[in-house]
Amino acid sequence: MFRILFTCTGSSGRSQMAAAFASELTPIKTEIVCAGDDLWDINPLAIQVMQEVNVTIPEKVIRTFDEIKSDPFDIVVTLCNSAREFCPVLPGAPAKIHWPLINPAERNSHPPTEKLALYRKVRDDIHRRVTGLFRDGFLDAILQVRITFSSLLDNLTDGVMAHDLDRRIYYFNEAAERITGYDYKDVIGRDCHEVFPGRFCGGDCSFCDDGTEARSRIHYPHTFCRKNGEHRDLEMSVVTVNTPLGEVTGALVIFRDVTALKYVKRKLEETRGFHGIIGRHAIMQKVFDTIHELADVNVPILIQGESGTGKEMVATALHQLSSRSSGPFVPVNCGALPEGTLESELFGHVKGAFTGAIRDKKGRFELAEGGTVFLDEVGEISPGMQVKLLRVLQEKSFIPVGGEKNIHVDVRIICATNRDLKELTAQGMFREDLYYRLAVVPFNLPPLRKRPTDIPLLVDHFIEKFSSDTRKYITGISKDAMSLLMKYPWHGNVRELINAIQYGMIKCQENTLEVKHLPPELIENGTTRVKAGPGRPKKIYFNAVQEALERAGGNKAKAARLLGISRTSLYRYLKEKKSVI
Repeated sequence: MFRILFTCTGSSGRSQMAAAFASELTPIKTEIVCAGDDLWDINPLAIQVMQEVNVTIPEKVIRTFDEIKSDPFDIVVTLCNSAREFCPVLPGAPAKIHWPLINPAERNSHPPTEKLALYRKVRDDIHRRVTGLFRDGFLDAILQVRITFSSLLDNLTDGVMAHDLDRRIYYFNEAAERITGYDYKDVIGRDCHEVFPGRFCGGDCSFCDDGTEARSRIHYPHTFCRKNGEHRDLEMSVVTVNTPLGEVTGALVIFRDVTALKYVKRKLEETRGFHGIIGRHAIMQKVFDTIHELADVNVPILIQGESGTGKEMVATALHQLSSRSSGPFVPVNCGALPEGTLESELFGHVKGAFTGAIRDKKGRFELAEGGTVFLDEVGEISPGMQVKLLRVLQEKSFIPVGGEKNIHVDVRIICATNRDLKELTAQGMFREDLYYRLAVVPFNLPPLRKRPTDIPLLVDHFIEKFSSDTRKYITGISKDAMSLLMKYPWHGNVRELINAIQYGMIKCQENTLEVKHLPPELIENGTTRVKAGPGRPKKIYFNAVQEALERAGGNKAKAARLLGISRTSLYRYLKEKKSVI
């Protein structure tokens, strides 16, 4: 059924005249409806001029605006400016045609003969317009476009909703009904703020606040509560609807339900790892559970583990999962900086505090306001710095180098070390009060040799990751090479495994990584290394240091990673063995 609505305000009878002409011209299966702002009596002159052309019109307006506000129409024809303004938002976004006709009923001062002539003029104008509406297949074209358009939108998997400048909803497709649980009859013509609790767009739409300049927002996440109370994850886009002249007339909201997709993605992450930390071993699942438990615990956290176990990745995950995730994550490697430089890095300095301090500089604690400071290799800091760090933990404030004013900060502190701080405390090398401040929540990361079943997973991940860097298309690794990797003790842990895979991929000229492509020390089964548990200093061999420095091209930091020791330990060893340099 094709439905046409003629609408006009007042009692002039213009909409009834149009409906009467249209009824005589319409094909079968077309319904003509006229409506107005009230059930006015039709002006007798309108009835008279229509009788002159042998056309009868009803004596009263058939429907009111309130009665038609939920009815779907294909075309809405407004015959006066007031009708254009006050006609309700109708479902299905019907095609709109406006005929700005004069109101003959307002010319009360004219003599009756002139008023009758005016009515005849309006009647003839309406007849001409209605005839043109039904001529040359115009309605058939509109009907075909609307069928195609409606079919297209209703077969989309994305929900589509449209509303005007007053947020009155005039379009709501079948996918929108399915995703939200609301029927279009429940929402059409209503303010979207009234329909959807908590605001459908999430409250960040330019139409939420009056007077705000309209803007579009594309592909943002939002959690929506369906009509039955079920929460769903949506991906939303809100774009403005504009006229050809650029005038904003409303908004188009496009949304899709990504709840299942997010669930699958989360499960996929669980099969390989968590926030970039790769591992399926039971011991790593406990690590992931601990990260979840500690994510929003606003106390210092101490992450302990051998070098290369991924302590900074854990710290990053703790930050990203916390309520501070929108704040900065500021890492500091305490072991790589001398005491004077470290103090300035952490607390900042004022101009003139020392030679080269040509301006005030903010420290890492101040830069991390509202976020997280990650202090790596905290076991390497000097006793003097330990006192100053303790002050920050106790008072949440510090004084910049050369300054006098206390600066208060709101930061979360996460520390990491590859040394046994409890043992260092017993030896008097680390302050006991600082240790207990830092170790409110101790967190131990397992070495790679404790989770050997994760090695194949890590190898596959790194081969895929480094393919673009090495420009090699390597499809896998041989059984013998994998067996060797599984047996190797990995004193440098995941970091050492990364270096071994990169080395092998550079050497490999085939599609499969073989034993011959792996670093020599792996093939020799690490005879230049000794096993060391967490916190126990590793015995450093002269030949191993030389080999590591050669492989690292003289880069001591990289050589330390290859050896599985801290940079401070390597610097200390090189200082004692000056002949090595």
